Amino acid sequence: MREILHIQGGQCGNQIGAKFWEVVCAEHGIDATGRYQGDSDLQLERVNVYYNEASCGRFVPRAVLMDLEPGTMDSVRSGPYGQIFRPDNFVFGQSGAGNNWAKGHYTEGAELIDSVLDVVRKEAENCDCLQGFQVCHSLGGGTGSGMGTLLISKIREEYPDRMMLTFSVFPSPKVSDTVVEPYNATLSVHQLVENADECMVLDNEALYDICFRTLKLTTPSCEFS
Repeated sequence: MREILHIQGGQCGNQIGAKFWEVVCAEHGIDATGRYQGDSDLQLERVNVYYNEASCGRFVPRAVLMDLEPGTMDSVRSGPYGQIFRPDNFVFGQSGAGNNWAKGHYTEGAELIDSVLDVVRKEAENCDCLQGFQVCHSLGGGTGSGMGTLLISKIREEYPDRMMLTFSVFPSPKVSDTVVEPYNATLSVHQLVENADECMVLDNEALYDICFRTLKLTTPSCEFS
């Protein structure tokens, strides 16, 4: 089976990643405890691409969740599908990156990166034939951009013949948390050009427009419900 290892980093990456797993679980008929509750054998087709089947019959996502602060991790863990993930695959620090690319790439992120790589290696070793990696992160914050691109470069060094796909949320001046987002994004894009095979560009402003104009949401947010 050609497995894909999913990695999500930072607040944005983990919030989008949590929703991604909700959708994938629904498509495969897997409930919040990891049990198959579907009604069609087709739902179990290629289920091993994204899931590792445990001895007790539970399906565990091939996912690594990382952040430099515990807040978003706690939200994911207490969310509807929080118990489906392997507990050891939550890797987080306590300091945060403060929307600073260099903190994520060179200081706080660099201190945590070996712990993340250990989990990545364990997951990769559990695969029969690893197809590649997919990374979900934003380029505007500090962790997703700085530590995210650091992890991508380290994985590229260790697994040069595996595919690297990123889902990267690009910042926008209209929808901005901080003034340094353009710097974080610029520094990250250089890393992505060097180390990613394919980059899915998610425009934050376009996402907001969809929320406002199509979905009629007045205050778009990523809620764990």
